Amino acid sequence: MPEGAAPLVARWIDYFQCEFKIARNRNTKLGDYRHPFGSKGHRISVNHNLNNYAFLVTTVHEFAHLLTWNDHKNRVKPHGAEWKQNFKRMMQPFFELRVFPEDIHRAIDRYLSNPAAASCTDLHLARALKKYDRKNENQVHLEQLPLHAVFSIKDGRRFRKGEQIRKRFRCLCLDNGQMYLFNALAEVVRGTESPVSGT
Repeated sequence: MPEGAAPLVARWIDYFQCEFKIARNRNTKLGDYRHPFGSKGHRISVNHNLNNYAFLVTTVHEFAHLLTWNDHKNRVKPHGAEWKQNFKRMMQPFFELRVFPEDIHRAIDRYLSNPAAASCTDLHLARALKKYDRKNENQVHLEQLPLHAVFSIKDGRRFRKGEQIRKRFRCLCLDNGQMYLFNALAEVVRGTESPVSGT
């Protein structure tokens, strides 16, 4: 995480007696919060492969869940008004420390004022954070490819990009004929086959 943010996060870990784990890469989530259960206390995990800013935003996101659970247990929605208020409150010190570049600061502000956004999977915020990822020359975000372009994913399967349905793209797997939904910011490898007009 940004160096200036680390002392405050360390104080949170100590104050809440939280087990904080840097986790392996998980495709389905960036971080995770688990409330106290049995002999275990608060537990937070954040993926190790995030860039500094995404790591910090995810950490604050999960600590806001911890604070919301302390205040309300499971009586409120996971990303409801109470969580949003706690996320905003816990993000404020990092704004004052100016640890974020201006574009990420603006994206977080916009995210916090948008009640339709359910979580940190908000596309505008995700785009701002991904700008600071280490670049892989072979990879592009799916939304950057034209309609009907061919691409592949990590496991080698090949797809043809289809129409957008809300925030996801409907894509045909060329290996098994099945349809799959992909996030617009999914990292894919551009295929060598030319895009064709679809039917």
